[in-house]
Amino acid sequence: MTVGGSKKRQRVQHSASTSRHSSIAAVIDCSSLPDKSLTEVSKKPHTLRRTTSFSSVAAFNDASTADIVLRLFEEVTPFDSSDSDSLTSSDVQIYLHSHVLRRSKYFAARLSDRWQPQKDDSGPLRLDFGVPAAQGSMDNHLAVLELLYADDMSDAIDNAKAALDLLPVALKFLFEDCVKSCVRFLEAVPWSDEEEKRVMGLIPFLQEEESRELLARVSPGRNDSCEEMLQGLILAAIHNYPNMAFVKAFVARLMKDFSSRESAKRVLKRAFETSLKVVKESLEEYSSPDFRGNHNETEAIQRLNLHTAMTNAKHLSWLVERMIELRVADVAVAEWSEQASFTADLQRTFRDDALRGIVPGFPTVLLRCTGKLANAVAAGSILATKQVRKKLIKNWLPVLIVSKDHSPLFSSNKNLCMELEETFLRIISTLPLSDAQELLQQCLSFTRNVDDCPHLFRAFNTWFRRATHPPQPEKLR
Repeated sequence: MTVGGSKKRQRVQHSASTSRHSSIAAVIDCSSLPDKSLTEVSKKPHTLRRTTSFSSVAAFNDASTADIVLRLFEEVTPFDSSDSDSLTSSDVQIYLHSHVLRRSKYFAARLSDRWQPQKDDSGPLRLDFGVPAAQGSMDNHLAVLELLYADDMSDAIDNAKAALDLLPVALKFLFEDCVKSCVRFLEAVPWSDEEEKRVMGLIPFLQEEESRELLARVSPGRNDSCEEMLQGLILAAIHNYPNMAFVKAFVARLMKDFSSRESAKRVLKRAFETSLKVVKESLEEYSSPDFRGNHNETEAIQRLNLHTAMTNAKHLSWLVERMIELRVADVAVAEWSEQASFTADLQRTFRDDALRGIVPGFPTVLLRCTGKLANAVAAGSILATKQVRKKLIKNWLPVLIVSKDHSPLFSSNKNLCMELEETFLRIISTLPLSDAQELLQQCLSFTRNVDDCPHLFRAFNTWFRRATHPPQPEKLR
């Protein structure tokens, strides 16, 4: 919130203080206590600690020593339906002392020579002050007037609601000590959502130095702070915690409720690209190692490369799930379809017998990533272009075939491979017949026995039907 300088209160001139009375009344949120009559006020117990000269000279509402009689009356608006008698009965008269009232710059101005009211020589000076006719408003005004007699306000300002009830009145009275006490308390305590709304409603009436700390709590330091926060949460979830499952679930829930889909897309895209880069570089080093040093050192480096690739492949799988869930996975599909060099490295790696002893689950993780993206494309939740769909199948179909042909891998990934086969065939059916013809011929390796590949029969039969019975243009008109 930007606090306009024109709304800041002027602490010396009375004209500025009176102009605020009507404007600030709109932000006063009052307590539920009933208004006090004159008799009730005179019996009001004094619970505040008074440690200064104010209490040693005078007491709040002490008729025997007061030189000011202040009448608080409920202001009548054109929308009030109450009659004049009921309004008069709610007026409150209290006995005060001019030297104490001058702690309030508003009353100091009213008692000055420039604005001296008529005084009856036979009694104390009489002043009137209008109070908004809102529930609890009278009590809040009385409470602030009593605080003029107290230096220690901690008994009265001991929770956020009390501070928010008293602050608007203290601002009207230009009672600086009370304003500072309320603001200092609000700076130091948590707020409920409703209390935060009330704080924000009062900030325009505070001076800049008073509102700075309150605004800092709700104002981001930079425009990209939300993305930076989300980026940090994602990195922490996938890198920094030993029990990542619970942290990942928590971050996933936060992201699902995140207000800006575009911000989430940018953050997830960066994290996806970073993890994919690490997997690719690790596979490149594994597939084309530098054989300097002894055999044991080389083997240790190769193991490290595979473990690094495996760890980041798991990160990719989780990121892909989040992107699909938030419907921002189009960038991931486009990137995944451009991985001709990466998929060539994967084919060589999947054929390596050493893989099974080091990271046996690595093919499964990458096939699942591919399956999640391909399923989203086939289901239409990701609207990929024709070129992206074609490249996705062209580059990743050989990886699926190697996984199937390498029997030790296929035995543990049979269901996953069959699901991916069917998904690939569905995507191929969305391509032009010429592209589908090229890709379908590579799918013959999907056959196991004649009765175990209905999806393959269906795909070829659909292609032949379309090829042999093309639509006639004149019949389509």
